[in-house]
Order: sequence, then structure tokens, then C-alpha cells
Amino acid sequence: MNGSDVVAARLRNQRLDSFGFKRAADVVRWFGAVQAQDFKAAKWALALRMRKATETVVEDAFNKGEILRTHLMRPTWHFVAPEDIRWLLQLTAPRVNLRCGSAYRRFELDTAVLKRSNKIITKALRGGKHLTRSTLKSALNLAGIDSNDGVRLGHILLRAELDGVVCSGPRAGKQFTYALLEERVPTAQTLNREDALAELTRRYFASHGPATLQDYVWWSGLTTEDAKRGIAQIKRKLEKAVVDEKVYWLSPSARPKQAPKNSVHLLPAFDEYFVAYKDRQIAVAPSLSTWGVLGPTFLIDGIATGTWKSTNPGSIEFNPSRALKKSESLALKDAADRYSAYFGEMSRRK
Repeated sequence: MNGSDVVAARLRNQRLDSFGFKRAADVVRWFGAVQAQDFKAAKWALALRMRKATETVVEDAFNKGEILRTHLMRPTWHFVAPEDIRWLLQLTAPRVNLRCGSAYRRFELDTAVLKRSNKIITKALRGGKHLTRSTLKSALNLAGIDSNDGVRLGHILLRAELDGVVCSGPRAGKQFTYALLEERVPTAQTLNREDALAELTRRYFASHGPATLQDYVWWSGLTTEDAKRGIAQIKRKLEKAVVDEKVYWLSPSARPKQAPKNSVHLLPAFDEYFVAYKDRQIAVAPSLSTWGVLGPTFLIDGIATGTWKSTNPGSIEFNPSRALKKSESLALKDAADRYSAYFGEMSRRK
């Protein structure tokens, strides 16, 4: 296996070269979790992996609770399947709370305050209510929990998510709401810690492989020790490859039959294709920054070859890092047409 094989295998495992999923929930379930702090971008990330999807279809899946959005790893928002949310939180929340410890202390959010906050939030949401951040802020203030500082309020709500008290509710217009997890997802799969660790490890390398141990630690937020133990648990189901003196792990079925030709994809900001790896260089053209590809980036045959932005409805502006071949320009136009169709628009390329 060489660098080109790694890129081709990732395209396949990330499902960017097949568009094989029918539902947004299928995409999320395949990955285990999908980074979603930029909601609009994250919806497009799901649609990219679906056979036919519009923004309305993905938004409806979110509003119906077929996919949830909560703080899960590192910490940032992720999409997660309802049946996975509890065992994932049990595995990852302790590490996120550890990382947030200094912020909790800075805002005097000790165990007693956070326990009381959770009770107030639970009471406000009880009975299937879906409330916005501002409404919960009022409820907390009224009960004597100072929530006027937006960052302090954010950490109170973050902790309620990590404690499994709340998760996303349907949007109220353009505003996000919170719902009680026990009401939004009344039953869900539970796993003990070792089984949860094995399952998250399996999903990561199946959907993101080939990837390194360091990539998995970065994505999951787990300790290196836990990540190693997860790999050890499923090692018989993984294949090891060494490329440029780096050890990669992947599912044995992940090797592509042939490298893609003239495949173009418009990736949103924070797409799993880049954000899920600590080392991104293998899929980035030399003229581009490995941090820059965390913004809207277009791929040609799996390699980040430029950036893009949607300037007006139906209008997309491209900034390639090199001169494009005619066949690549045509493929880029097709990719732009797909993006515009997702919004129900006709594309105009600049």
C-alpha cells in the first residue's frame, strides 16, 4: 500500500465515491459520530454520502429525531444516531468533562451547581417540551442559577448534554432547541465500557481507515492507552499497513479495486474527510495548508486541490491551487450542479 492507496481507500470508506446511503441516519450510524458544529455544513456532509438528498430531507431527519446533535467528543457538537447516544456518552463524556474542568472552575460550576442546574433544566423540559437556549436561560436565572454570561450558560448546557439529561430537539424556525434525552430517546442500546470501546474503534477504522493510532486519538478524544486497547480488541478484524514509516489500520475489505479518476467532491467545512485525522497531509496538495482544508475544500481524485464558497443562491466560486484540466473542470461543474440541486437551485460557476 502507498499514499495513493490510502487516499483511494479513504474515499471508499468515507462513502464519497459511492453515495450509497439512503437516509441521513445511515450515514451517521456508519461513522459513529459526525462533527456538526457548523450545522449547515454538517447537513451537506451527510447529503454528500447519500444517493439523493436535499437540504429539506436532511433537516427533516434532524427535526424528527432520526439524527441527534449533541456535545460528544473533544468537545464539539456531533451528529449521532439515537440508538448510539447513551453508550457513546458513557465512553466519551468523562474525557470531555476533564477537558472542560478549568472552565467549570472558572465559572464556579461545581458538582452541586451543575446537579441543581440539571434538575431545573429537566423540570423546564418535562412533558415533551422543546425549548431554546434563551428560554432555558430564563428558567435558570429565575431559579437562582446565574446564566447571563453566555459562556457560563454554554457550559451549563454542555454539562447537561454530557450527563445525558438533554439532547437536540427540533428546530423552532432557525433556532435550535433542547429536549430531554429520556423523552426524545426513551430506549437505546447500552454497552459496557469495553464493548463500547471496541465498537467505537471498529466504526472509526471501518469508516475512516486507513488511519493511524494518533488519528483515532485525535478524533475520539480518548487516551492513547484506551485507543490502543480498542485496537487490540478488534485487531483480528483489522489490517495493518506501513506507508512512509507510518502505521495505518484499516478493514481488510477497504482496499479499492482501482484508484478513482476525475472524481470531484465539494467538501463542507469540518468534513470528516479531513477533521477526523490528526495528520491530513497525505490528501492535501502541496500548495494548500493542512489547516486550510478544514474550510470548504474541493477534492480531485481524493486530493484537496482548492477551496470554494457559495457566494449567492446558485453561484459557487472556486479557487483552485493549480491549473485544472478540461475533464477536471467539467467534473467540478457536475459537483457544483449537485450542490445546487441539494438546495433546489441552478448552479453558476465562477
